[in-house]
Amino acid sequence: MILVSVSGGKDSTASLLLALEQSESPVSAMFCDTGNEHEATYEYVDYLEQKTGVKIARLKADFTDWWWRRRDYVRDKWPEKGVSDEAVKRALSLLDKGPTGNPFLDLCIIKGRFPSRMAQFCTQYLKREVADKHTMEVLKGKKFLESWQGVRADESASRAKLPQRDVEFGQWEPEKEGFLIFRPILHWNVEQVFAQHRKHGVEPNPLYKQGMGRVGCMPCINTNKRELFEVASRFPEHIDRIAEWEHIVTMAAKRDSATFFKYPSKDPNTDFHALGNIYKKVEWSKTTRGGYQWDLFKTAEQDVSACSSTYGLCE
Repeated sequence: MILVSVSGGKDSTASLLLALEQSESPVSAMFCDTGNEHEATYEYVDYLEQKTGVKIARLKADFTDWWWRRRDYVRDKWPEKGVSDEAVKRALSLLDKGPTGNPFLDLCIIKGRFPSRMAQFCTQYLKREVADKHTMEVLKGKKFLESWQGVRADESASRAKLPQRDVEFGQWEPEKEGFLIFRPILHWNVEQVFAQHRKHGVEPNPLYKQGMGRVGCMPCINTNKRELFEVASRFPEHIDRIAEWEHIVTMAAKRDSATFFKYPSKDPNTDFHALGNIYKKVEWSKTTRGGYQWDLFKTAEQDVSACSSTYGLCE
């Protein structure tokens, strides 16, 4: 059996289509909902399910148990560690209410911070662990399962080092229970990915025609300057949501500050409030290289309905 990890993005869609095209084994799929997705991505997963006929399991992390353990730790241990009474009281006023039910927000509250490029714990807790748990449940009663992942080597240096096949849970033998990770498009380029969509008459996620280079979280912590500008211009409500989350997560932060994008400082006396929030980062996205001068093209009135694609999909 083949189980494909679907994110609503171009690469996982190409992998799903390839599985249907090449495999004689049954194909199923899973979608890990982080709670920080764009509405269009949820709609696209529904579209993929209808277009391919493959059932896509919708999965969410549940941090309820961890939440209450964190609440007890803050209540019992923070005072012993010298955390101010004000910070303890503020955090408990939030934690005592219980989980919000949004996986991304709950994880950040528990951590007292947002993930970052150097500490990308969101992938581990919101996707990898959720996917592994579901995979093991699907594996029950079966001798073997292939877990297909749509990652490509040219996306990052770390992905370029990944093997195309990766054994999980010990040395795999066909007659024993276990699953094998397979990265079928590891050596594909982006042109091949979109060609796979066209071959099967499947439209890509519409966000790719709205300036997005990635369609995972909205926005992702790895969002670049150009993408952040597009997000803010086209989907300001998502910027407002992050600003609200910054306020909420700050309540659970020891430093009395939590920003979605990091503003590094080695000075222990840094006033973290002065470093800014998501709105200041959006203002920065409107500047030229160096971040000091306004980009006149960006500050001019934008037609947010116009097609804009990093991958030439508007041509």
